[in-house]
This record gives sequence, C-alpha cells and structure tokens, in this order.
Amino acid sequence: MGLRSAAVWGVISVLSFLVLLQGFRLFVGPIGIGLVPTVGIAFALGGFVTVLSFVLEPRLTAKGRS
Repeated sequence: MGLRSAAVWGVISVLSFLVLLQGFRLFVGPIGIGLVPTVGIAFALGGFVTVLSFVLEPRLTAKGRS
C-alpha cells in the first residue's frame, strides 16, 4: 500500500504545481520558462515528493499521524 500512496502524493504534487503555475501565468503574466522546462520541473518535484512520502509514511504511521 505504501508505494501506491506515495505515487498518488507524487501525482497530486505534479498537478498542484502545474495548476499554481498556470494561475500565476494567467493573473501575473509570463514567467519566461517554456513548456519543456516546466514539465521537467513538475516531474522532478513529483519524483521528490513520491520518494519523500514513501520514506516518511512508515514513520508517520507508527506515530499514528496518518
């Protein structure tokens, strides 16, 4: 169950980053980063969050926080 949960948190982080960036571009203006670097940053963030949540989930579960 831990890997599936971690993957879901990774997907949530990717989508959240892309939505926040789109909102920033909509209300403030362009930021000078193209589509490919944006997607690269989003997937790097998603990978980081996936690994972090996979590593920390047992610890949080042991403390009764999840």
